[in-house]
Amino acid sequence: MKTSTLIDTNILIDLFGSGQIQASSADLLEQAMRDGPIVLSAIVWAEFATPGISEEQLWRKLQWLKPKREDFPFEAAYSAGLAHRTYKARGGTREKTLPDFLIGAHALVAGHRLLTCDARRYRTYFPDLDLIAPDTHP
Repeated sequence: MKTSTLIDTNILIDLFGSGQIQASSADLLEQAMRDGPIVLSAIVWAEFATPGISEEQLWRKLQWLKPKREDFPFEAAYSAGLAHRTYKARGGTREKTLPDFLIGAHALVAGHRLLTCDARRYRTYFPDLDLIAPDTHP
C-alpha cells in the first residue's frame, strides 16, 4: 500500500533555503517518495513563499518531487486550534506557532505521514500522527 507524506516547511528550507542540502532531510524525502505520493499543503506553500522568486519559479523548483497540492481541510482547523491553545496554556512562548499546528492537524486528518525536522512538538500535540524525522530514523 502506498503511503502519502505531507512535507513540513522546514524540510523544504533544508533542501532549498541555505544552499547546503541537509543529508538527513534529503535521504528521508527520497524514502518518502519511494513509499508514495508527496503532499504539499497550502499552509506550507504560504510559509515557503520566497521574495524575489515568482510562484511559478518556485513551483518549477519543486517539480522533481511531483507534489500533490492539497488544500487545508476544514476538519483539521478545530484540532489545530485546540493544540495551539494547549501549547499556550502550557507556557509556550513562541509567537508564530499556529502554522505548525495547522500543518500537523492537516496531516493527521487527511491520513498522511508528516516529514519534518521538528518531531518533538508534533509528537507532543499530535501523538497519533505518523512522523518521519531525522531523530526517528538513524
